[in-house]
Amino acid sequence: MKKHLLSLIAFYAITCVNAQESFNKWSIDISTGFNKPMGPLTPGYLSPMLNIGHVDLGLRYMINENFGFKADGGFGSFSEAKGVSPVFTTTYSRFNLQGVLNLGHVLSFNSFSQRLGLLGHMGGGFGMMSFDETILRQGKDYHYNIITGATALFKLSERIALTGDVSVIVNGRQTYTFDGNEYNAPTQPVDPTQNPFVHATGTWWTGTLGLAIYLGKSEKHADWYIPEDQYATKEELASQIMSIKDMLKDSDGDGVPDYLDQESNTPAGARVNSHGVTMDSDGDGIVDHLDKCPFLPGPSANNGCPIEEIQNPEDYLRKTINDGYTNVYFAFDSAEPQQYSLQAGHYVSNFLKKNPDIKVEIQGFADEIGPEDYNIKLSERRAKAVYDLLISSGVSANQLSYKGYGEDTSVDKNSEDARQMARRTSFKIQ
Repeated sequence: MKKHLLSLIAFYAITCVNAQESFNKWSIDISTGFNKPMGPLTPGYLSPMLNIGHVDLGLRYMINENFGFKADGGFGSFSEAKGVSPVFTTTYSRFNLQGVLNLGHVLSFNSFSQRLGLLGHMGGGFGMMSFDETILRQGKDYHYNIITGATALFKLSERIALTGDVSVIVNGRQTYTFDGNEYNAPTQPVDPTQNPFVHATGTWWTGTLGLAIYLGKSEKHADWYIPEDQYATKEELASQIMSIKDMLKDSDGDGVPDYLDQESNTPAGARVNSHGVTMDSDGDGIVDHLDKCPFLPGPSANNGCPIEEIQNPEDYLRKTINDGYTNVYFAFDSAEPQQYSLQAGHYVSNFLKKNPDIKVEIQGFADEIGPEDYNIKLSERRAKAVYDLLISSGVSANQLSYKGYGEDTSVDKNSEDARQMARRTSFKIQ
């Protein structure tokens, strides 16, 4: 057993020597405050609820940011409750070795405060009491004890913290009552000068305020140290930012970022949907940017236009406009046209500039998400945005009007793709 214990101590010592000192481990703890002997007391003897007269001195060493040890001593005196108890004075001292647990780290106090901490401590030791002018005229009373308590911390600086501690001490093999006028035994001997050699326990507590003074060359003490792996380094943050920038790249320039783009090599000028896929609006197998009649099906031999009506392509544009095939789309709760759908606005612009006698109403719509009155205003802002777009392209204001029609209830409001089709402006030739 001794061999294993020595091996463990040697391993721990080597580990401590080789460990990198990233935080301070030593502190001096000084506090003063109240004590209260709970019992036993001789019948008729009372102590005040808070008796001023206790001092704590301690030296603490933290193995890491969570666990440590401290050696401390407590000194003071017990006295009577004035006016209601016979007079007594008992001086005491105690010496303890305790384990320390940083409850502030365990409970993640740092998630809401960088100045509050909490330590739990527990251990054992020995103590001594001496009594003034008792009927037993005894000498000093020596006993062992067990102590446990909690210490609240408030960081004033990296070198000093304000402390508040409450501790409970249980004395073992205590010979006399705390006032010293009876033996601490179930029954008293007939001759009060004869020690019955029956020892029981005694319980008392202390409450103190004080300071923890941190020692060492590092910036922080273990009480406040947080391992670096709980934070992202500058390099890690830079890497994450670069990853986000890479996601937002639009390599093919179709208006859809790469991380959403299901067709990453769309040709320049191609019309795409919200997933970046090239559109074939009339389903004739010819994508829109290669189809001269993108909204009317036709063979590839005739450039995607119906053979029987190729002579008047203006009719195709008129039909696609009136039948709702030409739309400008918007993102959720936005009045800014989606880049991929601006080609529809170019179609209408070219058509109107070639036909200056034709007038078009721009009709704005919204999906069914949100209040109805808000969606009416949103649909009008969308119509106005496309109106401004066409005006800036050279279309005469005399050919245009716009109106918001509110929610488009013709689509499935539970489908994201359907709601995207509702967030649009359409055109109507008047």
